Amino acid sequence: MRRLAEAGRFDYLVIEGTGIAEPLPIAATFSFRDGENRSLSDVARLDTMVTVVDAVNLTRDYGSRDFLSDRGETAGEEDERTLVDLLVDQIEFADVIVLNKVGDATPGQRESARTIVKALNPTARLIETHFCRVEPEAILDTGLFDEEEAARHPLWYKELFGRADHVPETEEYGITSFVYRARRPFHPEKFSAFLARTWPGLIRAKGHFWLATRPDWVGEMSLAGAICRTEAVGFWWAAVPRAQWPHHESWKGLIARHWHRVWGDRRQELVFIGASLDEATIRAALDECLVGSPDALRFNPADFAGLADPFPTWRRAMAA
Repeated sequence: MRRLAEAGRFDYLVIEGTGIAEPLPIAATFSFRDGENRSLSDVARLDTMVTVVDAVNLTRDYGSRDFLSDRGETAGEEDERTLVDLLVDQIEFADVIVLNKVGDATPGQRESARTIVKALNPTARLIETHFCRVEPEAILDTGLFDEEEAARHPLWYKELFGRADHVPETEEYGITSFVYRARRPFHPEKFSAFLARTWPGLIRAKGHFWLATRPDWVGEMSLAGAICRTEAVGFWWAAVPRAQWPHHESWKGLIARHWHRVWGDRRQELVFIGASLDEATIRAALDECLVGSPDALRFNPADFAGLADPFPTWRRAMAA
Protein backbone atom coordinates (compact mmCIF):
# COMPACT_ATOMS: atom_id res chain seq x y z
CA MET A 1 0.00 0.00 0.00
CA ARG A 2 2.86 2.38 0.76
CA ARG A 3 4.39 1.66 -2.63
CA LEU A 4 1.09 2.22 -4.43
CA ALA A 5 0.44 5.45 -2.52
CA GLU A 6 3.89 6.83 -3.20
CA ALA A 7 3.52 6.09 -6.92
CA GLY A 8 0.90 8.84 -7.07
CA ARG A 9 -1.11 6.99 -9.74
CA PHE A 10 -4.19 6.12 -7.71
CA ASP A 11 -6.85 8.07 -5.85
CA TYR A 12 -8.47 5.21 -3.98
CA LEU A 13 -7.68 1.60 -3.11
CA VAL A 14 -10.39 -0.99 -2.48
CA ILE A 15 -9.32 -3.94 -0.33
CA GLU A 16 -11.52 -7.02 -0.71
CA GLY A 17 -11.03 -9.40 2.19
CA THR A 18 -11.76 -13.08 1.84
CA GLY A 19 -15.28 -14.23 2.63
CA ILE A 20 -14.14 -15.39 6.08
CA ALA A 21 -12.07 -12.32 6.92
CA GLU A 22 -12.79 -10.43 10.13
CA PRO A 23 -12.95 -6.67 9.50
CA LEU A 24 -11.50 -5.52 12.83
CA PRO A 25 -7.96 -6.88 12.23
CA ILE A 26 -7.97 -5.28 8.78
CA ALA A 27 -8.88 -1.92 10.30
CA ALA A 28 -6.31 -2.36 13.06
CA THR A 29 -3.60 -2.80 10.43
CA PHE A 30 -3.90 0.90 9.62
CA SER A 31 -3.15 1.91 13.21
CA PHE A 32 -0.29 -0.53 13.79
CA ARG A 33 3.25 0.88 13.85
CA ASP A 34 6.26 -1.28 13.13
CA GLY A 35 9.68 -1.23 14.75
CA GLU A 36 10.64 1.78 12.64
CA ASN A 37 7.52 3.67 13.73
CA ARG A 38 5.93 3.40 10.30
CA SER A 39 2.19 2.98 9.86
CA LEU A 40 -0.23 2.68 6.96
CA SER A 41 -2.08 5.63 8.45
CA ASP A 42 0.91 7.79 7.48
CA VAL A 43 0.16 7.32 3.79
CA ALA A 44 -3.50 6.23 3.62
CA ARG A 45 -6.80 6.93 5.36
CA LEU A 46 -9.21 4.10 6.13
CA ASP A 47 -12.44 5.49 4.72
CA THR A 48 -15.25 2.93 4.83
CA MET A 49 -15.89 -0.64 5.95
CA VAL A 50 -18.40 -2.31 3.62
CA THR A 51 -20.11 -5.66 4.16
CA VAL A 52 -22.19 -7.49 1.55
CA VAL A 53 -25.06 -9.61 2.87
CA ASP A 54 -26.99 -12.29 0.97
CA ALA A 55 -30.68 -11.47 1.41
CA VAL A 56 -31.74 -14.95 0.32
CA ASN A 57 -29.64 -16.92 2.79
CA LEU A 58 -29.05 -14.60 5.75
CA THR A 59 -31.99 -15.81 7.85
CA ARG A 60 -31.09 -19.45 7.36
CA ASP A 61 -27.39 -18.88 8.01
CA TYR A 62 -28.02 -16.75 11.09
CA GLY A 63 -30.00 -19.61 12.62
CA SER A 64 -27.31 -22.15 11.75
CA ARG A 65 -25.08 -23.95 14.24
CA ASP A 66 -22.49 -24.73 11.57
CA PHE A 67 -18.81 -24.10 12.12
CA LEU A 68 -16.88 -22.54 9.26
CA SER A 69 -15.07 -25.85 8.92
CA ASP A 70 -18.43 -27.49 8.17
CA ARG A 71 -18.68 -25.20 5.15
CA GLY A 72 -15.08 -25.91 4.08
CA GLU A 73 -14.01 -22.34 4.92
CA THR A 74 -11.42 -21.76 7.63
CA ALA A 75 -8.41 -19.56 8.28
CA GLY A 76 -6.43 -22.59 9.46
CA GLU A 77 -6.60 -25.72 11.58
CA GLU A 78 -7.20 -23.74 14.79
CA ASP A 79 -10.11 -21.73 13.36
CA GLU A 80 -13.06 -22.73 15.56
CA ARG A 81 -15.42 -19.93 14.56
CA THR A 82 -19.02 -20.62 13.71
CA LEU A 83 -20.78 -19.17 10.69
CA VAL A 84 -22.79 -16.94 13.04
CA ASP A 85 -19.59 -15.63 14.65
CA LEU A 86 -18.42 -14.47 11.24
CA LEU A 87 -21.75 -12.92 10.25
CA VAL A 88 -21.94 -10.92 13.48
CA ASP A 89 -18.34 -9.72 13.21
CA GLN A 90 -18.79 -8.57 9.62
CA ILE A 91 -22.20 -6.92 10.06
CA GLU A 92 -21.58 -5.21 13.41
CA PHE A 93 -18.35 -3.57 12.24
CA ALA A 94 -19.58 -2.21 8.91
CA ASP A 95 -20.18 1.43 7.99
CA VAL A 96 -22.15 0.42 4.87
CA ILE A 97 -24.11 -2.82 4.47
CA VAL A 98 -25.10 -3.93 0.98
CA LEU A 99 -28.13 -6.22 1.11
CA ASN A 100 -27.67 -8.11 -2.14
CA LYS A 101 -29.89 -10.49 -4.16
CA VAL A 102 -33.07 -8.69 -3.09
CA GLY A 103 -34.54 -9.56 -6.50
CA ASP A 104 -34.22 -13.26 -5.75
CA ALA A 105 -35.43 -13.04 -2.16
CA THR A 106 -39.04 -13.49 -1.14
CA PRO A 107 -40.75 -10.61 0.70
CA GLY A 108 -40.38 -12.59 3.92
CA GLN A 109 -36.67 -13.19 3.34
CA ARG A 110 -36.08 -9.51 2.59
CA GLU A 111 -37.92 -8.38 5.70
CA SER A 112 -36.16 -10.91 7.91
CA ALA A 113 -32.75 -9.94 6.50
CA ARG A 114 -33.45 -6.23 7.09
CA THR A 115 -34.47 -6.96 10.67
CA ILE A 116 -31.33 -8.96 11.46
CA VAL A 117 -29.06 -6.34 9.89
CA LYS A 118 -30.73 -3.44 11.67
CA ALA A 119 -30.73 -5.28 14.99
CA LEU A 120 -27.00 -5.90 14.76
CA ASN A 121 -26.02 -2.53 13.32
CA PRO A 122 -28.76 0.12 13.22
CA THR A 123 -26.46 3.02 12.34
CA ALA A 124 -24.86 1.55 9.21
CA ARG A 125 -26.07 2.76 5.83
CA LEU A 126 -28.21 0.00 4.32
CA ILE A 127 -28.23 -0.33 0.53
CA GLU A 128 -30.58 -2.87 -1.07
CA THR A 129 -29.60 -4.09 -4.50
CA HIS A 130 -29.37 -6.96 -6.96
CA PHE A 131 -26.15 -8.25 -8.58
CA CYS A 132 -24.33 -5.83 -6.24
CA ARG A 133 -25.20 -2.83 -8.40
CA VAL A 134 -24.10 0.05 -6.17
CA GLU A 135 -23.20 3.61 -7.12
CA PRO A 136 -19.47 4.16 -6.44
CA GLU A 137 -20.07 7.29 -4.37
CA ALA A 138 -22.17 5.20 -1.94
CA ILE A 139 -19.12 3.25 -0.81
CA LEU A 140 -16.07 5.29 -1.90
CA ASP A 141 -14.70 8.37 -0.15
CA THR A 142 -17.61 8.51 2.29
CA GLY A 143 -15.60 9.51 5.35
CA LEU A 144 -17.75 7.21 7.45
CA PHE A 145 -15.09 5.21 9.28
CA ASP A 146 -14.22 6.44 12.77
CA GLU A 147 -11.69 4.39 14.73
CA GLU A 148 -12.94 5.34 18.19
CA GLU A 149 -16.57 4.86 17.24
CA ALA A 150 -15.83 1.50 15.60
CA ALA A 151 -14.48 0.13 18.88
CA ARG A 152 -17.87 0.61 20.56
CA HIS A 153 -20.14 0.40 17.54
CA PRO A 154 -22.47 -2.59 18.14
CA LEU A 155 -25.93 -1.87 19.48
CA TRP A 156 -25.44 -4.13 22.48
CA TYR A 157 -22.56 -1.92 23.64
CA LYS A 158 -24.60 1.26 23.25
CA GLU A 159 -27.48 -0.23 25.19
CA LEU A 160 -25.43 -1.88 27.92
CA PHE A 161 -23.17 1.05 28.69
CA GLY A 162 -25.78 3.75 28.28
CA ARG A 163 -24.42 5.88 25.46
CA ALA A 164 -26.08 9.26 25.99
CA ASP A 165 -26.29 9.91 22.24
CA HIS A 166 -27.81 6.54 21.41
CA VAL A 167 -31.40 6.67 20.20
CA PRO A 168 -33.22 3.31 20.18
CA GLU A 169 -33.92 1.84 16.75
CA THR A 170 -37.03 3.18 15.04
CA GLU A 171 -40.20 1.15 14.88
CA GLU A 172 -39.75 0.83 11.12
CA TYR A 173 -38.08 -2.53 11.60
CA GLY A 174 -39.94 -3.52 14.75
CA ILE A 175 -36.68 -3.78 16.70
CA THR A 176 -36.58 -3.24 20.44
CA SER A 177 -33.90 -3.68 23.06
CA PHE A 178 -33.66 -3.63 26.81
CA VAL A 179 -31.07 -4.16 29.53
CA TYR A 180 -31.65 -6.53 32.41
CA ARG A 181 -29.87 -5.47 35.60
CA ALA A 182 -29.76 -7.10 39.02
CA ARG A 183 -27.36 -7.33 41.95
CA ARG A 184 -28.10 -10.78 43.37
CA PRO A 185 -26.36 -13.85 41.86
CA PHE A 186 -27.84 -16.33 39.42
CA HIS A 187 -28.53 -19.94 40.36
CA PRO A 188 -26.17 -21.73 37.92
CA GLU A 189 -28.58 -24.51 36.98
CA LYS A 190 -31.53 -22.17 36.46
CA PHE A 191 -29.49 -19.67 34.44
CA SER A 192 -28.10 -22.49 32.28
CA ALA A 193 -31.68 -23.60 31.58
CA PHE A 194 -32.61 -20.00 30.70
CA LEU A 195 -29.79 -19.83 28.15
CA ALA A 196 -30.88 -23.13 26.61
CA ARG A 197 -34.39 -21.85 25.91
CA THR A 198 -35.51 -20.36 22.61
CA TRP A 199 -36.87 -16.85 22.94
CA PRO A 200 -39.06 -15.79 19.98
CA GLY A 201 -37.73 -12.73 18.17
CA LEU A 202 -34.38 -12.66 19.99
CA ILE A 203 -31.58 -11.75 17.57
CA ARG A 204 -28.66 -10.73 19.79
CA ALA A 205 -27.85 -10.74 23.48
CA LYS A 206 -24.67 -9.95 25.34
CA GLY A 207 -23.42 -8.83 28.71
CA HIS A 208 -21.83 -9.95 31.93
CA PHE A 209 -23.19 -11.95 34.84
CA TRP A 210 -22.18 -13.71 38.04
CA LEU A 211 -23.06 -17.08 39.48
CA ALA A 212 -23.70 -17.81 43.15
CA THR A 213 -21.20 -20.68 43.04
CA ARG A 214 -18.47 -18.55 41.42
CA PRO A 215 -18.56 -15.23 43.27
CA ASP A 216 -15.04 -14.21 42.22
CA TRP A 217 -15.63 -14.49 38.49
CA VAL A 218 -17.08 -12.10 35.91
CA GLY A 219 -18.93 -14.23 33.36
CA GLU A 220 -19.69 -13.05 29.84
CA MET A 221 -22.65 -14.22 27.81
CA SER A 222 -22.88 -13.75 24.04
CA LEU A 223 -25.84 -14.96 21.98
CA ALA A 224 -26.26 -14.60 18.23
CA GLY A 225 -28.70 -16.66 16.22
CA ALA A 226 -28.74 -20.20 17.57
CA ILE A 227 -25.31 -19.91 19.19
CA CYS A 228 -24.93 -18.96 22.85
CA ARG A 229 -21.56 -18.85 24.58
CA THR A 230 -20.45 -18.12 28.11
CA GLU A 231 -16.93 -17.66 29.44
CA ALA A 232 -14.93 -16.06 32.22
CA VAL A 233 -13.51 -12.64 31.41
CA GLY A 234 -11.98 -11.56 34.73
CA PHE A 235 -12.63 -11.04 38.41
CA TRP A 236 -14.87 -8.69 40.34
CA TRP A 237 -13.03 -6.03 42.32
CA ALA A 238 -14.90 -7.35 45.35
CA ALA A 239 -12.79 -10.51 45.02
CA VAL A 240 -9.49 -8.63 44.70
CA PRO A 241 -7.54 -7.50 47.82
CA ARG A 242 -7.89 -3.75 48.21
CA ALA A 243 -4.13 -3.39 48.24
CA GLN A 244 -4.21 -4.44 44.58
CA TRP A 245 -6.90 -1.99 43.53
CA PRO A 246 -5.89 0.75 41.08
CA HIS A 247 -4.94 4.07 42.64
CA HIS A 248 -6.04 6.27 39.75
CA GLU A 249 -8.97 8.50 40.70
CA SER A 250 -11.01 7.63 37.60
CA TRP A 251 -10.76 3.93 38.45
CA LYS A 252 -11.69 4.58 42.05
CA GLY A 253 -14.74 6.50 40.85
CA LEU A 254 -15.75 3.69 38.50
CA ILE A 255 -15.55 1.11 41.28
CA ALA A 256 -17.45 3.33 43.68
CA ARG A 257 -20.20 3.96 41.15
CA HIS A 258 -20.95 0.24 40.88
CA TRP A 259 -20.40 -0.64 44.52
CA HIS A 260 -23.09 -2.22 46.69
CA ARG A 261 -22.65 -2.62 50.43
CA VAL A 262 -23.51 -6.35 50.24
CA TRP A 263 -22.55 -7.51 46.75
CA GLY A 264 -19.61 -5.20 46.05
CA ASP A 265 -19.35 -4.53 42.30
CA ARG A 266 -20.90 -7.89 41.37
CA ARG A 267 -23.92 -7.40 39.14
CA GLN A 268 -25.97 -8.79 36.25
CA GLU A 269 -26.05 -6.60 33.13
CA LEU A 270 -27.42 -8.25 30.00
CA VAL A 271 -28.76 -6.53 26.89
CA PHE A 272 -31.35 -8.21 24.65
CA ILE A 273 -32.08 -7.10 21.08
CA GLY A 274 -34.77 -8.45 18.80
CA ALA A 275 -38.05 -8.07 16.98
CA SER A 276 -41.30 -8.23 18.95
CA LEU A 277 -39.51 -9.39 22.09
CA ASP A 278 -41.61 -10.35 25.09
CA GLU A 279 -39.57 -8.26 27.52
CA ALA A 280 -41.78 -8.97 30.52
CA THR A 281 -41.48 -12.74 30.10
CA ILE A 282 -37.71 -12.63 29.66
CA ARG A 283 -37.29 -10.39 32.70
CA ALA A 284 -39.51 -12.64 34.80
CA ALA A 285 -37.55 -15.71 33.72
CA LEU A 286 -34.28 -14.05 34.71
CA ASP A 287 -35.73 -12.95 38.04
CA GLU A 288 -36.54 -16.62 38.68
CA CYS A 289 -32.84 -17.40 38.26
CA LEU A 290 -31.79 -15.09 41.10
CA VAL A 291 -30.93 -16.48 44.52
CA GLY A 292 -30.41 -14.82 47.87
CA SER A 293 -32.58 -12.32 49.63
CA PRO A 294 -33.04 -8.80 48.24
CA ASP A 295 -32.81 -7.63 51.86
CA ALA A 296 -29.60 -9.51 52.64
CA LEU A 297 -27.28 -7.73 55.06
CA ARG A 298 -24.20 -9.73 54.09
CA PHE A 299 -22.95 -12.12 51.41
CA ASN A 300 -21.58 -15.50 52.45
CA PRO A 301 -20.40 -17.59 49.45
CA ALA A 302 -20.62 -20.76 51.56
CA ASP A 303 -24.40 -20.41 51.59
CA PHE A 304 -24.49 -21.24 47.86
CA ALA A 305 -21.57 -23.63 47.51
CA GLY A 306 -23.84 -26.68 47.28
CA LEU A 307 -25.91 -25.48 44.31
CA ALA A 308 -25.80 -27.57 41.13
CA ASP A 309 -23.50 -25.90 38.62
CA PRO A 310 -23.53 -27.27 35.04
CA PHE A 311 -21.22 -24.58 33.59
CA PRO A 312 -17.77 -25.69 32.41
CA THR A 313 -14.85 -25.08 34.74
CA TRP A 314 -13.43 -21.56 34.54
CA ARG A 315 -9.69 -21.27 34.92
CA ARG A 316 -7.51 -18.25 35.53
CA ALA A 317 -6.02 -18.54 32.01
CA MET A 318 -9.48 -18.01 30.50
CA ALA A 319 -9.67 -14.58 32.09
CA ALA A 320 -6.18 -13.48 31.09
